[in-house]
Amino acid sequence: MRRHHFEQEVDKVIEALPEWVLEEVDNLVIVVEDDPTEEQGDVLGIYEGVSLAERGDYWGALPDRIVIFYRPHLALGLSTDELRDEIRKTVLHEVGHHLGIDDERLTELGWD
Repeated sequence: MRRHHFEQEVDKVIEALPEWVLEEVDNLVIVVEDDPTEEQGDVLGIYEGVSLAERGDYWGALPDRIVIFYRPHLALGLSTDELRDEIRKTVLHEVGHHLGIDDERLTELGWD
């Protein structure tokens, strides 16, 4: 999958988020980068910021970021349909962290 198509798949997932999620999202950007840094580790995506559940007096802050990594997804060697599913799971997982949902609950929701 070419990067442009990968980015389109990420956008499709974001556009299909349930209304209750879209209403909650605050001060967040979602980007695609080629690879994680060494500090980020071996991941498909990462949430960088302060989750909505942990925010107190929160104003004037730079946007939180969700980064979805292109090359690690491709390295999985999945079919196109399987890759789309994995992109979806990764985006949902990281959005879940923004909302303050822990890994256990993400698994229950099928967002892992």
